Amino acid sequence: MGELETMGVGIVGASGYGGVQLVRLIRDHPQLDLVYLGGDSSAGKPFSDLYPHFSLATDLLIESVDIDTIADRCQVVFLSLPNGLAYQMAPRLLEKGCKVLDLSADYRFSNLETYKNWYGGDRGDAETAAVAVYGLPELYRDRIKDAQLIGCPGCYPTASILALAPLLKQGMIVPNSAIIDAKSGISGGGRQAKTNLLLAEADNSVCAYGVARHRHTPEIESIGSDLAGQDILVQFTPHLIPMVRGILSTVYATLRDPGLVREDLVTIYTAFYRNSPWVRVLPAGVYPQTKWAMNSNMCYLGVEIDQRTDRAIVISAIDNLLKGQAGQAIQCLNIMMGWDETLGLPELGFYP
Repeated sequence: MGELETMGVGIVGASGYGGVQLVRLIRDHPQLDLVYLGGDSSAGKPFSDLYPHFSLATDLLIESVDIDTIADRCQVVFLSLPNGLAYQMAPRLLEKGCKVLDLSADYRFSNLETYKNWYGGDRGDAETAAVAVYGLPELYRDRIKDAQLIGCPGCYPTASILALAPLLKQGMIVPNSAIIDAKSGISGGGRQAKTNLLLAEADNSVCAYGVARHRHTPEIESIGSDLAGQDILVQFTPHLIPMVRGILSTVYATLRDPGLVREDLVTIYTAFYRNSPWVRVLPAGVYPQTKWAMNSNMCYLGVEIDQRTDRAIVISAIDNLLKGQAGQAIQCLNIMMGWDETLGLPELGFYP
């Protein structure tokens, strides 16, 4: 593909927060041309009717979802839909030659029984699910580059797995000892009106939800088990924080070797992520803040060891809508196309 040639891209589910991030990122990407926006509930409306300031980015209308129309215009399709819809579309799009990146949970699990146990649905696409690649580039870059279908990770799993991966991959922690305490901004709940996301309900308050049964738990355990080479369990508790965007995930795990010190972890993490431009391991004694990652595709990691309890403590900060969603999807597409992994993605947001 020549440097001046662009590739036609479509978004199905363009009206939600994931869709609007994609519109912005695609506009700023030198190799991508946004040619289709799909969404049945908003069909017929200009995208700028939903987001008036985006008249600067696109004059496209949102169209009814039609597989033939999408395949005729698009080489790449992002599915930014509620769980349970992507698996009804992806097989047909793949048959027509499109590359597909799914931002829902539909293709995050190689074991469809796990998906059905946590999300329900009557899946008949086992062959398609078998070729899907989990879209966490820092761990599966070699698989992503040859993939046609990407199951993009959830925001909580992205932050939590990047924090855990070196510990699990190198067998440094006691199995099943990991505890994940994670906090998300309200945009993680989507754009639809929900009582618990109202300003009067969420402001000046912090609450846990999905305790002991959050749907991201099996996703973290599935990838964690792959890294550890054995089945593992984690204790995962998410919390809602009264801010718009960002995730802070704090991971605690018991070390096998109580003789390790903080500087050892810094060295191990720095080496593990040495070829990962979107992960920044912070110096010893520096711990990340969500504001550092806001409006960027970065993941910031801070590490600590509590020698009193023999536990590793790893703190991870990301923007839930970028590295935790749309930005990571673009990162995967860059790898699929053989482009620079950083192409078209923001490294620094505006601060404060």
